[in-house]
Amino acid sequence: MSNSRPFRGASSRVNLLFSLALIVFSFGLVHAQTSYADLVSRVSPAVVTIRSTERARPAQQFPFMDDPQFREFFGDRLPQQQNPRPVQGVGSGVIINSEGYILTNHHVVDGALEIRVELTDNRWYTAKLVGSDPPSDLAVLKIDARNLPTVTMGDSDKVRVGDPVLALGNPMGIGQTVTSGIVSAKGRSTGLSDGSFEDFLQTDAAINRGSSGGALVNTNGELIGINSQILSPSGGNIGIGFAIPSNMAKAVMDQLLKTGKVRRGMMGVTIQPIDSDLASSLSLPAARGAIITSVQPGGPAERAGIQRGDVVTSINNQPVVDHNSLRNQIAGMTPGSTANVTVVRNGREQNMQVALTELPDRQRPETEESSSGNGAGTNDRFGLSLQPLTAEMASRYGLEADDQGLLVTRVDPASNAATAGIRQGDLIQEVNRQPVRSIVGFTTAMRASGSRPALILIKRRNNVLYLTLRSGS
Repeated sequence: MSNSRPFRGASSRVNLLFSLALIVFSFGLVHAQTSYADLVSRVSPAVVTIRSTERARPAQQFPFMDDPQFREFFGDRLPQQQNPRPVQGVGSGVIINSEGYILTNHHVVDGALEIRVELTDNRWYTAKLVGSDPPSDLAVLKIDARNLPTVTMGDSDKVRVGDPVLALGNPMGIGQTVTSGIVSAKGRSTGLSDGSFEDFLQTDAAINRGSSGGALVNTNGELIGINSQILSPSGGNIGIGFAIPSNMAKAVMDQLLKTGKVRRGMMGVTIQPIDSDLASSLSLPAARGAIITSVQPGGPAERAGIQRGDVVTSINNQPVVDHNSLRNQIAGMTPGSTANVTVVRNGREQNMQVALTELPDRQRPETEESSSGNGAGTNDRFGLSLQPLTAEMASRYGLEADDQGLLVTRVDPASNAATAGIRQGDLIQEVNRQPVRSIVGFTTAMRASGSRPALILIKRRNNVLYLTLRSGS
């Protein structure tokens, strides 16, 4: 007993000293990483300011001032029209090639008559537009300069939520600014711009107007994103910013440098996301993948055997998380290449080989997003008024005279049908994949769903989409 007490005391002191040493060492590591000054000094020379000039038409407060009768009546008391004045815009860009090639946002230079690039050493150059891609909101500029500082491209696929990042740009035109934060989310789709091909990195690093086109870098100083958008009711930073992933930016940039335009693959379908109700209606194990709402006649998907109602779960053995990832996966493939598409049809998995064609310029993405929630039924019970489609009603609501189904003529605003997104003028064509031609048939099909939401196929003018509809209590 007498020997054990000193031993325990010594052990406690050793443990205490070790713990203190560990704390001091850890503090030293944290302290050493609190400054990014060396990283910023290495990266910032490659981030530039872009000033664009475009001509704008003046607001016409007095639209009748050019009318001779009004001029005769008012004489010289009418104010003079002002000539259009150039409008100045400011944004940011990233030098990605020492020979003067700069990556920025399409919206920074869209419609510009003149583009001026200012370097951090106060040199400035007039830039030429090499190519611009509205769907991805990216553009490449060229200035007549050599041996410029550049940023190393990083692999945005390896970025993880929670990774620290720095955002560099020229917010509000006040001069180059650096902010820090983390990657808040990946794979975001905002629909705030063209909305065609979005796979944003979300960050809480402050991004404001003028930062567009600037760099989002990791702690190795590698470019992982091009700052593009913010989400804010006030127009200022609230910690929700979005950057185009570097891998997407590099793929677009390479095509713009080679040909001045971007070519994207196309399946020839429209798609929509899958929520929990749709997953339940389709007997899917999880709300993942994308459902086909229509197939282009004679298009790649139809030739491969894909049908409306198929759920795409993977492309070339890569899982399809949602409709946005499917759209980006197909768009990232070369027209003329073949995609191995896995679909679920009636609970069974099938593989299709789809020979992709080229997505036409300026076409919106192959998706028709819809609101899909709870539903109701017909007349008082379902909150809907329905009638067979006539040629007159088809013309009124932008439908084809030979379309088949039941026309929605009224929706109770307080019903589940309204919550589901059903509107007056929608044409209900199927319930649980069965065509409906009469109100009795619709009611019977709805009742057969029981407590499960019914899968409703809607045609809304030229768009076809699925909604889920519950019978209610």
